[in-house]
Amino acid sequence: MSLPEKFLERLHEIYPQDADRIIGTFERKKELSFRINPLRADPQAVLKKLRDMGVESKPLEWYSYAYRTDAKFKELLSRSELFENGEIYIQSLSSMLAPLLLAPKPGETVLDLTAAPGGKSLMIAAMMRNSGWLSAVEPGRDRFFRLKANLERGGVEIAHLYMTDGRSVGAKCPAMFDRVLLDAPCTTEAKFKSFDPKSYAYWSERKIKEMSKLQNRLMISAVKSLKHGGTLLYATCSFEPEENEAVVDKALKKFPNLHIEPIDMPVENVRPGFTSWRKKGFDPSLENSVRIVPDDTMEGFFLAKLRLQR
Repeated sequence: MSLPEKFLERLHEIYPQDADRIIGTFERKKELSFRINPLRADPQAVLKKLRDMGVESKPLEWYSYAYRTDAKFKELLSRSELFENGEIYIQSLSSMLAPLLLAPKPGETVLDLTAAPGGKSLMIAAMMRNSGWLSAVEPGRDRFFRLKANLERGGVEIAHLYMTDGRSVGAKCPAMFDRVLLDAPCTTEAKFKSFDPKSYAYWSERKIKEMSKLQNRLMISAVKSLKHGGTLLYATCSFEPEENEAVVDKALKKFPNLHIEPIDMPVENVRPGFTSWRKKGFDPSLENSVRIVPDDTMEGFFLAKLRLQR
């Protein structure tokens, strides 16, 4: 089987210069990336254990707790005591960027609005040094308990978990949080693998529309839950403008005191966000949002950093 024809057509429309190279990345396994969890372990001790296991890893330049290694070690690491004890967490590099750009600080109130399976919440808690308040929301029962288990394994002490629909949080908790992460449910196109039909089995243009509606409602909830002066990081692993720039554009129109901030990216495989799509114009400030173009190390990702001005 091959990737859906309509998806490939849209990808060429979105990235006319990069599409063929991007498609090539769907055909290969990426390097494995993981984080050492400072809430549970000393990095040097973990690195020694990894070497004893025969796992050679390379440090990441832009995040001191992150490392890359060969994809062949995935099963070994996921079944290791290091993983079971919460000393390491396997996570894509693109996903690590979201908490890093949100930049939570110790003592703050932070909301992870769609938190399962918990990798970003765990990273946020580590950045906050287990000091402050972290609300983690997940509506699905199975995913909620996976989130709970991952945070407990990782030694997170500041998390308050809620099995509820993220669309209701803004009304329940108005202007409560210093920072909000909305890594929104999406068509997950960046995770497609041409050799794994399950990865793209549910994709359709109808799915894009369904996701966009959900993302718009989650975005409204996220903004309402944010304190004046607070920061919101919106992210997806979709390439589609309907799920990315269009969602942010609607929020900017609905909330006049919401503004996009420029992002200082630590990686080079990026493009500015779109200011138009299929004859529809977006707010010009959307050029400050960022699209990560997938390569053999990183998955595709969209990131927009917003501030609710006082």
